[in-house]
Amino acid sequence: MGALRGALLLIALFLGGAVMAEHLRLAGDSWPPFTDERLANGGLAVDLVSTALRRGGHTTEYVEVPWARVLRGLQQGDYDVIVAAWYSAERTRYGLFSEPYLVNRIRFLRRAGMPIEFTGLDSLLPYSIAVVRGYSYDAAFDAAQQLSKVPVLEFAMGARMLAAGRVQLTLEDELVAQHHLNRDLQEIRNSVEFVATPLSENGLHILVRRSHPLHQQLVHDFNRGMAAMRADGSYARIYRRHGLEPGD
Repeated sequence: MGALRGALLLIALFLGGAVMAEHLRLAGDSWPPFTDERLANGGLAVDLVSTALRRGGHTTEYVEVPWARVLRGLQQGDYDVIVAAWYSAERTRYGLFSEPYLVNRIRFLRRAGMPIEFTGLDSLLPYSIAVVRGYSYDAAFDAAQQLSKVPVLEFAMGARMLAAGRVQLTLEDELVAQHHLNRDLQEIRNSVEFVATPLSENGLHILVRRSHPLHQQLVHDFNRGMAAMRADGSYARIYRRHGLEPGD
């Protein structure tokens, strides 16, 4: 029956007929504010992705598991869509990427009013920088042994050290930092600010398993739904529902 259903769906696509709606199993790991079962609608990314897919007539459910299991589950057919994935050529073997629907910007933070700018790695030489131990920010930055990096356990610790003047810079994904500054770091929110130029930018995509008979249609539906959301303002409204502001 599964093979017959897949064949009928492909015929419908070929003929340009209506394709029946799919119930899709979305997966991600805990990465607030993008994906987190404790947040409204599963977090910003889950909210955006499920809304875009609903516009294509599909229903969704979200499962949160460790990242290794997310990737393995997509390959084994346990899940249909990874909600938030960076592009890699290796992943294209088993999944089809959408267009990027948001951008992860790694940005430095400084104490408010400090005249520190990022114009390349050499511009960081005079400063001490709080970095989360074991975290990968950018290949060149991670490998730059000439920089004064101060290991910390988490972003919140580095941000508090920055506000207290114990380091001159720290860095984090822009939306992750906003999330923390709006919640557990409210007491220092006005004491720190972003440096204008980001260290790096990386597009965030959904990844649909290639073994799904409608994987190309699902990506098309998602891209079309996301474009419509940007045009009608619902994309920005979802951001603000999560206490965040959409980037450029």
